[in-house]
Amino acid sequence: MKSESWIKRRKSRQIMVGDVPVGGDAPIAVQSMTNTETCDVAATVGQIQALQEAGADIVRVSVPSMEAAEAFREIRARVTVPLVADIHFDHKIALKVAEYGVDCLRINPGNIGREDRIAAVISAAKDRGIPIRIGVNAGSLEKALQRKYGEPTPAALVESAMRHIEILDRHDFQDYKVSLKASDVFMAVSAYRLIADQIEQPLHLGITEAGGFRSGTVKSAIGLGMLLAEGIGDTLRVSLAADPVQEVKVGFDILKSLHLRSRGINFIACPSCSRQNFDVISTMNDLEARLEDVNVPLDVAIIGCIVNGPGEAKEADIGLTGGTPRNLLYIDGAPNQKLENESLVDNLERIIRSAVDKRQTMDAAVIARDRS
Repeated sequence: MKSESWIKRRKSRQIMVGDVPVGGDAPIAVQSMTNTETCDVAATVGQIQALQEAGADIVRVSVPSMEAAEAFREIRARVTVPLVADIHFDHKIALKVAEYGVDCLRINPGNIGREDRIAAVISAAKDRGIPIRIGVNAGSLEKALQRKYGEPTPAALVESAMRHIEILDRHDFQDYKVSLKASDVFMAVSAYRLIADQIEQPLHLGITEAGGFRSGTVKSAIGLGMLLAEGIGDTLRVSLAADPVQEVKVGFDILKSLHLRSRGINFIACPSCSRQNFDVISTMNDLEARLEDVNVPLDVAIIGCIVNGPGEAKEADIGLTGGTPRNLLYIDGAPNQKLENESLVDNLERIIRSAVDKRQTMDAAVIARDRS
């Protein structure tokens, strides 16, 4: 499809997480988090590389101990994607990973303890240009707020965030982003809406503990989709009890559906019915599996019959509509050739990869021209 997003994004202050801009007019960054034992350097590096290959712009790593901080040092040296260190309570760990080249600290200033410890972490972040992520979670609200509100509420999440923000403001530190996560969609959405009008810093979106792959994907798509459609959000993580690589893929699919980012093939496919002239479902399953490595944006329509087929096919970069006795292929809106069912998937893969190669060549030529 050639349409562009109609979404007007909230204006936010831009920060840098390594070489990835977050906020302002930068593309919405997709994040994930490792679930390996951080001290297992080989396993953690392998997972980070898999996440980067899937398209992750930023990867978060839990650093719960000084031993993990030492492992983080080696991990940082072996990967290129920006890394966020997830730290709770111990300011010494934050100081150590700052020394070791972390790109962002996920640490709530109010949980560190004494003022001198807070000042030390903020000073290290300032000196090294490291942003801070304030991460509020409905499951770990401060006891005082639990007593005040009785239960997690959007207002409680925002008040928690503002308490941490006040500490950073007091130390004249403005390079931070904020997340207000809850497993309840409406609570998270309401909290993000409230804070979006109160601060200028970027917002990190997420529906926390969303669930397994299917239910968590649905819950995240609804919650994040509501916010993104309103222009709220500068970076996101889809939290799934699944392979973290799936979090990245779902994140990009959410952004693609809103025309906020394009990465890989955007398939348009009918659910199939008795009018279909080829097996749409098996064709789609095969194509998705075979073309999972493609990163180039491309719209591909796979429609089983001639009712909606021609209209969808003409709007896509490559479109197939079922026909009798053969299926009709469109390229860039024009009929191109007819394809037999027997070799349908093989021919479609060949044609799509050819289009990808052509687009990559054209993009490279444009980049070379602009540099000359």
